[in-house]
Amino acid sequence: MTRTKIAAILHNPTLNQQILVKAWVRTKRGNKNVNFIALNDGSTIENIQVVAESSLFSDESLKDVTTGACIAVKGTLKASQGAGQSVELEAESIEILGKADPETYPLQPKKHSLEFLREIAHLRPRSSTFSAVFRIRHQLSYAVHTFFHQKGFSYIHTPIITASDAEGAGEMFQVTTLDLNKIPKDEAGKIDFKNDFFGRQANLTVSGQLEGELFAMALGEIYTFGPTFRAENSNTARHLAEFWMIEPEMAFYELPENMALAEEFLKYLISYILENCKADLDFLAKRFEEEEKNKKQEERAEMGLLEKLEFVRSNDFVKLTYTEAIEILKDSKPNKKGQFKYPIEKWGSDLQSEHERFLVEKHFKKPVILYNYPKEIKAFYMKQNPDNTTVAAMDVLFPGIGEIIGGSQREENLEKLSHRIKEVGIEEHALWWYLDTRKFGACPHSGFGLGFERLMLFITGMSNIRDVIPFPRTPQNADF
Repeated sequence: MTRTKIAAILHNPTLNQQILVKAWVRTKRGNKNVNFIALNDGSTIENIQVVAESSLFSDESLKDVTTGACIAVKGTLKASQGAGQSVELEAESIEILGKADPETYPLQPKKHSLEFLREIAHLRPRSSTFSAVFRIRHQLSYAVHTFFHQKGFSYIHTPIITASDAEGAGEMFQVTTLDLNKIPKDEAGKIDFKNDFFGRQANLTVSGQLEGELFAMALGEIYTFGPTFRAENSNTARHLAEFWMIEPEMAFYELPENMALAEEFLKYLISYILENCKADLDFLAKRFEEEEKNKKQEERAEMGLLEKLEFVRSNDFVKLTYTEAIEILKDSKPNKKGQFKYPIEKWGSDLQSEHERFLVEKHFKKPVILYNYPKEIKAFYMKQNPDNTTVAAMDVLFPGIGEIIGGSQREENLEKLSHRIKEVGIEEHALWWYLDTRKFGACPHSGFGLGFERLMLFITGMSNIRDVIPFPRTPQNADF
């Protein structure tokens, strides 16, 4: 008999049908007449209840049916006589596929802290919370590819090993085959990379943007979606050493088209999850509500999880310049009353999450796109505006999180780009290939970056970024 997934059984049940289920035991309870076994195979947040009559199954035959064990059950699907489920599986045979020692199995049916579950990341996907999170992660990945495919974008695999630092945005992980006990030095006492694998210093990438731009100059519209790395020694709930980035690059797009695409993209992704992950979202929304009850009143979120997602999907994004935002923030009550941790005193300030959330949650009560930032606080490759003080950058701001997308129109003018590279202290020869695209058929083009885990945090309501990636890589942690 062919196995049937639990999701298929519960979505479209056919009563009195004989079926085979293979799954893991969540719980077992019962009395001298009958045992009730809750099974989950990962295809859905919901369990199927197996009814094992004592006339067919002795206590001895069920002794290894414990929480965490993997079993195969053949039986007949019947309408449930009890509360909590519409159907149940009346067992006719039960086979133990894999035992789980009840004395040592760490995922017993009780509440576990997220910190504890991170310590057993090899088992945490079996919990209800993490199975829901990672099913949504799969659906969200699929939605990313679907969106761009439908719009005619090409998916480009940019390199994980690179010799460039796209933004000068932080420490990079070095890649080397040199013997660390006998590191070769040159005459100046610096590391001699000539005998290293690549013949030069190489690192794990922080972004696929620069390479993505090269392909946009040939294919028109492309996107990358892959792992990126930052060797930043940070242990906050928002930082990972390894994370995934979505980075589209589009030829012939100027800043307004870039902003419009970012809004369309985010609304599509959130709509897709709302429409295709209802059971998992409902579970996570209840969890989010319970977590909020345990917080102080002033720390609680403005909106529930589903309300927050619908807020983004149903509202047009407000678009305003950085300069307009600074004036709003300077005149705001929190700024005047000293309630901001980082007071806004003058134009040129780098906005913090508290400022971004104020604009979204308090002032406009809508998602916000800020654009035309001071060039001194933005990356070298951004299009310089005619005022010579701002660049055509844009950030998308969401409730509860602040910035979720950062992007810009890219500088296509060779002279301006070369000057800016020198201005920020980057060696021009290191980016000769990037500058070549400005020599040969340059055109206006734009792009943006969306941190996949940051979007996952927003959609699932989880509070720590380590809980939305299967195996978090953080300082002093590379287990599993």
